[in-house]
Amino acid sequence: MASSGPILSNTKTSNGQNNYSFALTVLTTLFFMWGFITCLNDILIPHLKAVFTLNYTQVMLIQFSFFTAYAVVSLPSGILVEKVGYKTGIVIGLITAGIGCLLFYPAAGYQSYVMFLIALFVLASGITLLQVAANPYVAILGKPSTASSRLNLTQAFNSLGTTIAPYFGSLIILSLAVKTVDQLKLMKTEDVTAYKLAEASAVQVPYLGLAAALFVIAAIFAIIKLPKIEAADAANGDEGNNFDHVHKSAWGYKHLVLGAVAIFVYVGGEVSIGSFLVNYFGQPFIAGLKEADAGKFVSFYWGGAMVGRFLGSAVQRKIKPASVLAFNAFVAGALVITSMLTFGYVAMWVILAVGLFNSIMFPTIFTLAIDGLGKHTGQGSGILCTAIVGGAILPVIQGFFADNIGIHHAFFIPVLCYIYIAYYGLKGHKPTYKLQKA
Repeated sequence: MASSGPILSNTKTSNGQNNYSFALTVLTTLFFMWGFITCLNDILIPHLKAVFTLNYTQVMLIQFSFFTAYAVVSLPSGILVEKVGYKTGIVIGLITAGIGCLLFYPAAGYQSYVMFLIALFVLASGITLLQVAANPYVAILGKPSTASSRLNLTQAFNSLGTTIAPYFGSLIILSLAVKTVDQLKLMKTEDVTAYKLAEASAVQVPYLGLAAALFVIAAIFAIIKLPKIEAADAANGDEGNNFDHVHKSAWGYKHLVLGAVAIFVYVGGEVSIGSFLVNYFGQPFIAGLKEADAGKFVSFYWGGAMVGRFLGSAVQRKIKPASVLAFNAFVAGALVITSMLTFGYVAMWVILAVGLFNSIMFPTIFTLAIDGLGKHTGQGSGILCTAIVGGAILPVIQGFFADNIGIHHAFFIPVLCYIYIAYYGLKGHKPTYKLQKA
């Protein structure tokens, strides 16, 4: 059976293996930033829903625009990274994401929902390029046997960003109470103008700050030295062994294709839950919280993912990653079902606890899926990053059901996702081919 790590053998660096620790440390800043930016969408959703008077299906176009970038940009990003290298790819990704953040300024100024969606797509395109370059880079920088653990550790800093973002966004973006059309009619003209400016700046200022941070990080990455990886030979499990691969492309590996489906439903399920939390907690039969207060509780959902990834990094050195994945999926599904069947603070805290068990899913699925791909690892990474488009599609589907059967029971969508992920951890991740030594 193949090992749990991805892997490229005979990996060489121009700077030596002593530089791996420094490289991994620097790369954690990327994981933090894209986690922070992605999770701010959970705060944008209730804000723009109120500003533009949208229903759940319409407001989920925010996630649709953002995660559609993964479907459109991932494979071209893989080609770009192969040509220009990991480092240059990361710099280009940071600059693109920064430009996307700048576009929030005119979008808010013109009060245009379409412009917001365009800005989100550009922003996500940059983050997609970062993911395509950074995830396999982290997996390759070190021993194959600890790839899953290593990626879990760096993803923990991604979760640190997702933990801080909802609280930050609640203070800056949701602190302004959005007024209805009828309320605006009762206000003086000068007061309406002042209110509109405040409403716009609630989004403009934070994203200008993010743009500045992204450009600074891009400049830093442009001047620092990172190990240059050369994936010469395909390998499996033991380092130093070469193997003949039975498929001409990554698409021929069943465990990769099933892994792509697992990434699709994982991201879709996780984003679907996070996207609805603020509105869910605002329901009188759940907690009846105001948006600004509810947004702060979302930090517990993403904070659980952060804690879980730190714990998972240690646990997966002792227990097979696939077993941990299946266990977490079963528990996450059970928690969502419990929230659907209960009310009040029980339903609220149970759904928040799902974040803890989501924690190890992405990095574990990723490393299991590219295990044994050898020279096809780069293509496999692009395929897996494309599958992140699940975050665009499933929230819209859940939004449709929320409009028609109610937000409480629309969470059956993530339950179906966790059932499939449990299957992948139990059986779907196992390679169906037999490798022979060359």
